[in-house]
Amino acid sequence: MNKQSVQKSAGSGIVFGIIIIFLALIGFTVVISGLIQKVSGRPIGVGQLPKIIYFYIFLGFLGIWNGWRASRQDQHESLTISKVVPRSAIAGLTTGLLVMVYAFLVGDLDARGIDVRNYLSQLSSESIHFFLFNQPFTLGALIHVVFNTIMAVVGGLLAWLKERSQEKVRAARVSVQKWSQDRWLGKLQGNPYVSYVLMGVVLLLLVLLPRTWGAYWNYVMGTVGIYVLLGLGLNIIVGLSGQLVLGYVAFFAIGAYTFALTTAPEPHHLVWNFWIALVVSVLAAALSGILIGLPIMRLRGDYLAIVTLGFGEIIRILLKSDILKDFTMGPRGVRNIAGPTLFGKSFTTDLDFMYVIILAVLLAIFLAKRWQDSSIGRAWLAISQDETVAQATGVNTYKYKLLALSLGAAFAGLGGALFASRNQFTGPEDHALMVSINVLCLVIVGGMGSIPGVVLGAFTLKGLPEILRELESYRLLVFGALLVVMMIIRPEGLWPARRPKLEVMTPQEDEAPPALAETGGTA
Repeated sequence: MNKQSVQKSAGSGIVFGIIIIFLALIGFTVVISGLIQKVSGRPIGVGQLPKIIYFYIFLGFLGIWNGWRASRQDQHESLTISKVVPRSAIAGLTTGLLVMVYAFLVGDLDARGIDVRNYLSQLSSESIHFFLFNQPFTLGALIHVVFNTIMAVVGGLLAWLKERSQEKVRAARVSVQKWSQDRWLGKLQGNPYVSYVLMGVVLLLLVLLPRTWGAYWNYVMGTVGIYVLLGLGLNIIVGLSGQLVLGYVAFFAIGAYTFALTTAPEPHHLVWNFWIALVVSVLAAALSGILIGLPIMRLRGDYLAIVTLGFGEIIRILLKSDILKDFTMGPRGVRNIAGPTLFGKSFTTDLDFMYVIILAVLLAIFLAKRWQDSSIGRAWLAISQDETVAQATGVNTYKYKLLALSLGAAFAGLGGALFASRNQFTGPEDHALMVSINVLCLVIVGGMGSIPGVVLGAFTLKGLPEILRELESYRLLVFGALLVVMMIIRPEGLWPARRPKLEVMTPQEDEAPPALAETGGTA
């Protein structure tokens, strides 16, 4: 091994050592071990396995990751045993030594009876003993060195095995694809009835699952569905047409307040029908998108983002101010907003709203897919790639950008109306800037321009935090770490959009029509 390779391996070990020490200082090691125990199906207190076993599992995962990362220092080099073992061993030993120093320090302080919680509130005597595997601090520190080194070497060997098996996997994949094309599987892939069957299965699950979730998870999934609507709208604006809009929450607020003011008994006593008010809310949001877009469609990039950001804040401040208090109820918000009704029957339970939101999401996905695959979508794609070139080739960039903004605003208006109706309340604080940021994040995380990516991004950014509530105060820490890992592994998004393919004409279509030869004359 050369000096540079040793430095890289030691650097990887230092990074993982700092991570382990940081997690121990905030008491996260105890929490994550309990969570792994719960996920494994062996709840705490049953007496199946000691909790310390799950701490070994967590440390083993970090050690394997450390060795895997240290063994591959160059993506283009081929791995050998002589390279993998020393690199991973150095990384694991460095991590172990760094953690050993920390273990000796906190173990000695605890042995002297010093309460470390006076300085670090999460570092109790119990958590220190747990970090030392319930052993004397000298033995516990040495266990960290040995265990981290062994697991890092295991991670390096796994990286070596993966590289050796890649060629065999590629060959097996090619043979399987060839076999599937020759056999019945290839016929099924081209059969349109298969897609219909799959769609039927998905629809059946969408009908049955809400009945088993309960009120809480129906509410959570309903929130995810509303953010899917918002994400689909912003995906048209940002992902397809390439316009950076940061004031998207303004259209959400317009849809919510339009629906609220037309169905609530106060302040205007209109009490319209749910479906009429829903259509009016969508149209109002779309019209607002056109009105705000007319003077700003010449702007690009950061300038457009700043102007739309200001527009969103103006809407929120107006809703909160005393100027429109008699019209929008000011900071108090609008209450007693109507729910959906059909043939005189009210549908206001969480289950009913879940079905309404599912129908709205399916309709939005259908429309977004149709627009994306049409000539409109191709015009948006050309604008997002290079607006100047698109305009030079004859694309009316002003019209298509304005169309994207109005359609995206309509989706936001639909989401706002459903949000207000489900909660039976809407106020200025429901339409803060963070709503726009969250929707933009789910579009980016899911994959710019990808409809499945928007759905997956909504589940990741809105559904995952609810699942991570089990981690209580560490929820945001874990969520942020997951985002960082995702951006490293999948920088283009969880489900990136596919590049459009050129339609290649068949030889029969490519031949020139022999019109002149048949007539035997000139044109």
